[in-house]
Amino acid sequence: MTSAGGKNYTVLIVDDDPNLLQLLTDGLELLGRFTVIRARNGVEGLERFFEGHPDCVIIDVIMPGLDGYQLAKALRGDPDSAETPLIMLTALAQEKNRFVGLASGADQYLVKPVTPRKLVEAVQRAVQITHAERQRRFQALAEEKEAPVPEQ
Repeated sequence: MTSAGGKNYTVLIVDDDPNLLQLLTDGLELLGRFTVIRARNGVEGLERFFEGHPDCVIIDVIMPGLDGYQLAKALRGDPDSAETPLIMLTALAQEKNRFVGLASGADQYLVKPVTPRKLVEAVQRAVQITHAERQRRFQALAEEKEAPVPEQ
């Protein structure tokens, strides 16, 4: 997809399901007109990130070796990738999973299945997030965790 400034966005998708990887690639390339880089696990995802320096990374959570949470933390922990938009796309739908995903550094947490159009929209939103907005979101998440839980 090209922005108003003419930038062609590159998206890295990291997912161990080859069929879903192909489906997501097709949707992002056709609907979003993004350039897509693919990886089948977290370790390969790190390698592909530093080879291609994508504008956004879509990460599955449950993968062999380096899982999605670990990958997000690794990307957020490196100055060369710390500001790259991260989207978690997973079958884990519980609130605790969403919290861990966001606390790991994801900008958005999407639950499978997701339509290609919704994924394109998520990438479009993610690439617009500023450093200040990312910091505000993380702070709000930290405050949410610190809030006392009402007794029942």
